[in-house]
Amino acid sequence: MKTKELEEFSKTLRKAILVSLNAAKSGHSGGSLSSIDILNTLYFGGVLNIDPNNPRNDNQDRFVLSKGHAAPALYVCLAYKGFFDKDLLYTLRKLGSPLQGHPDSKKLKGVCASTGSLGHGLSQAVGMALALKLKKSKSNVYCLIGDGEMQEGLVYEALMCASHYKLDNLCVILDFNGLQIDGAISDVMNISPVKEKFEAFGFLTYEVDGHNYDQLLDAFEQFKKTKNSKPFALIAHTVKGKGVSFMENKYEYHGKPPTDEELNKALLELGVENGI
Repeated sequence: MKTKELEEFSKTLRKAILVSLNAAKSGHSGGSLSSIDILNTLYFGGVLNIDPNNPRNDNQDRFVLSKGHAAPALYVCLAYKGFFDKDLLYTLRKLGSPLQGHPDSKKLKGVCASTGSLGHGLSQAVGMALALKLKKSKSNVYCLIGDGEMQEGLVYEALMCASHYKLDNLCVILDFNGLQIDGAISDVMNISPVKEKFEAFGFLTYEVDGHNYDQLLDAFEQFKKTKNSKPFALIAHTVKGKGVSFMENKYEYHGKPPTDEELNKALLELGVENGI
């Protein structure tokens, strides 16, 4: 898809996130909506080399959602990419459903790593990138982390490891929406300066508007063509709850699904009809 198509398709993906969360009556709205433009670019912008019919092929790229609580964003992308039937989205967080509150690689096709404990996904992504290097594979690993997640010490150990082993096949994407479950990142545990931290660990670092598809596509293109023995970091400045006015920049919607009334209001704003 081109930029305009991605922008329009983002409304469909946001709708699916909200509908599935409403059906579950639990889950994380804010971070799923802040990160969906990034995932949309990866899955539908021609960035990821993946095949829904053969997801375990070693020659494919890997995507790891380290901020596992944003699972609804990943699930809607996998569904619309053809990894499973879209109606399964209605079973989010239901007993027996493979769409658990956090991604489980053993239960759902298309999930490369089980995540949820913050920091662990990035560590797995580093291991994948190192393994691909040892196999002399040309595949890349993309890992999305959260800004609250950057308060975890394990993140910095993973960054240090990625730089030490010159993993230029690793792209770490930071969903930098500035909010976490208890409030502003800067109040709970300030992580600034972020760019300088990535650069100090030896990363080639870019900053973009995480809702601007031209900037996202350009950054991922730079990652693909720049192989200089440095891992790549993409700091994506985003808005928590993006696309739904009453959720935007509200930490209260970190782990809160839309009520029936809120869902109808949100869908009206997006200009889409209910249903998946």
